[in-house]
Amino acid sequence: MSKKGHVKDKWRSKRWYTVIAPEYFGKVEIGSIPSDDPEKLIGRVVESTLYDITEDFAHQYLQLYFQIIGIDGKQALTIFKSHQYSRDYLRSLVRRKTTRIDGIVNVTTKDGYKLRVAACAFTLARVKTSQEKEIRAIMRRMIEEKANSLNFDQFVHEMVLGKIASDIYNEAKKITPLRHVGIRKSKLISRPFEEAEKRPEIHVETTVEAIG
Repeated sequence: MSKKGHVKDKWRSKRWYTVIAPEYFGKVEIGSIPSDDPEKLIGRVVESTLYDITEDFAHQYLQLYFQIIGIDGKQALTIFKSHQYSRDYLRSLVRRKTTRIDGIVNVTTKDGYKLRVAACAFTLARVKTSQEKEIRAIMRRMIEEKANSLNFDQFVHEMVLGKIASDIYNEAKKITPLRHVGIRKSKLISRPFEEAEKRPEIHVETTVEAIG
């Protein structure tokens, strides 16, 4: 009996916090998470999809990961951590007698955030090795140019919502017809030293609500 009572009291001490997407994703609610101490939530990674943010069914294939960096009342504030195509979607893009071209680039945004970005292109027919190299070079050049000219928030927004992929497509299609171009995966490697040292202050409401 004492063991059951201990478990029950442990859960009653927990509070639910609403996980909020960053401002560059509209600060929409992307989930909720329980904790008996808000400090324990810092650093936790929460999975979502682009559909959860845009409510566009066509965006279900894109998985997003956000890291909790601060607590404000009952809200858990986040930063973009990474994204990737779902396995099923990536598999559906593969066709026989076509070429898949991958390009992986490490970049630093205008405000000092470092990311690893993986782009992909699928052709309508098999292409020469020289054409693959040209398209891969376009991927690298355009992703690097975007990172150099945009801050982290802007870069992530254009990357996830397809603007960067669209720009690559418009340039690369001059070399060969393409069926799909996208940023299939990305990961935040590091934040600027000043930003990493500066963590949002934790504000917690003093009222305690029991969880039923």
